[in-house]
Amino acid sequence: MKKITTPLTAVALAMTAFAGAAQAEYPEKPVEFVVPWPPGDLEDVLTRMIAEDFQVEYGVPTAVVNKPGGGGGPFPGAVEVANAPGDGYTIGSFIIAIPVVGPQIGIPALNPDPFVPLGNFLTYPFVIAAGGNAPYDDINGLAEYAKENDVVLGHFGAPLVPTQVTFGLAKEMGFSFSADAAFDALDCNSLASGDVDVINTTLQQILPCLDDVKVLASIGSERIPLTPDAPTVAELAPNLDVALWNGLFVHKDTPQDVRDKIIAVAQKTVMSERAQELAAETGAAVYWQPADQVEAQITKDINTLAGIETLLAN
Repeated sequence: MKKITTPLTAVALAMTAFAGAAQAEYPEKPVEFVVPWPPGDLEDVLTRMIAEDFQVEYGVPTAVVNKPGGGGGPFPGAVEVANAPGDGYTIGSFIIAIPVVGPQIGIPALNPDPFVPLGNFLTYPFVIAAGGNAPYDDINGLAEYAKENDVVLGHFGAPLVPTQVTFGLAKEMGFSFSADAAFDALDCNSLASGDVDVINTTLQQILPCLDDVKVLASIGSERIPLTPDAPTVAELAPNLDVALWNGLFVHKDTPQDVRDKIIAVAQKTVMSERAQELAAETGAAVYWQPADQVEAQITKDINTLAGIETLLAN
């Protein structure tokens, strides 16, 4: 007997087939990972590892797109991710400042926070450093010198967390910088040029000249293995204890099944032998922190930064 398919049944079958196809669609075209900094630093290197593994796992082209902020920090790059569709084809590799500071500084695309975390994968070895010929060897020496002399600070942006921590530390130590300026990159040349006297930067940026600079302190709660003699800011001023992390974020409209596919690759990559070797070489912490824990971390960091703002306002 011939089977008769009614129009309603045909529509239902078509919708079911479409739903199955849609579920299997991601990823079906190139995926971009946006790093809102110049290439070469740790978040860039690790994001490239994740992108490479994503391409191998799912068979689609991937690209890491660097979006330097021109002195505006990571926020221009974050805006591009915020303005992209929430479909998983544009993934942000973001530092702490984007979810913690971004919604507070008057950028419409970032307020309210348009992102959800997939997971954190890196805690930066971030340092406050001076040139090797600086007339001080530690933060106490810097404090005494700055009370009588001009000291210029180079940073990645005044609103960013490490800059605020550095300003807060100066306040706690009883001095202030005579001037400060934002840069997209702060490396060995930044100190050698004489444009700035002190920089706060990732250790990765000054590894090539580590023997020729003075690391005055590191930002975070644990000393960096490669600079064990440099105290942490948390040791010097416990109320300034902030960890500088990097994670993967997507637009909050991104479906959960899409998020899960990205997470599966990223988690495997950062726990791989090659990623852990990079951690050992650079003094970084490379790990995977799940999304719910990242949400809690963001709330904690917002509260800590509020305390620093109060300190600086008094």
